[in-house]
Amino acid sequence: MRISFDMDGVLADMDATLARLAEQEFGVTARTGVPQSTERDPAGAAGEEATDAPPPYDTALLNALSARQQSRLWQRVRDTRNFWETLEECEPGAVRRIQRLAHELRWDVLFVTQRPGTAGRTQQLQTQHWLKRRGFEYPAVYTTIGSRGAIAAALTLDAHIDDRLQNCVDVATESKAWPILVWRDAESFDRIGAGARNLGIAVVRTVAEALDRIEQADRASSQPEGPSLLDRLRRAFR
Repeated sequence: MRISFDMDGVLADMDATLARLAEQEFGVTARTGVPQSTERDPAGAAGEEATDAPPPYDTALLNALSARQQSRLWQRVRDTRNFWETLEECEPGAVRRIQRLAHELRWDVLFVTQRPGTAGRTQQLQTQHWLKRRGFEYPAVYTTIGSRGAIAAALTLDAHIDDRLQNCVDVATESKAWPILVWRDAESFDRIGAGARNLGIAVVRTVAEALDRIEQADRASSQPEGPSLLDRLRRAFR
């Protein structure tokens, strides 16, 4: 199995970090979308119990930023030393599980990203350090601004996991790899999923679900007279 993983939105939680920076830069809370001065007291007006952990960031706020705010936010990213090493994992333990499966099932794993450069180390080195700290021993990281489909074709990949529909469309149309779309938004999942599947793209809610099905396909019978790997992947993602 030769498989590639996109980084941001699949393994690394870039949006939550950007939302936190937006909160710092623009004086609005990325958790409620209202000015910090009017944010409700942690204990709540109705007497709810306060918790140590803050509520999750509302990353939808990022879509409401003006062009000037977006530019300022990304300049903050570029000015932050080794920014890409500061992100949290979308699904804690996912990277370590990929490493374990790669060992057990002899996968060739590639991590693909389109990150802009920042102060400090190159984006490739930052990504490698991030992956190693989360349990992947020798990560192969490919930084690119090109089509994911062209990469999948050139590297003869069997599968590619991404959170962007367009990248999956490129993989479906430009290569023989099986594109897998990770779509975490519950409200639009059915609508996006139906359209994506019509284009030959598998759709899952989490990386864990994708790994479950890929593992199932790879552990299935691979006798010469049996179904091909691509056919087994199709069956696993029905």
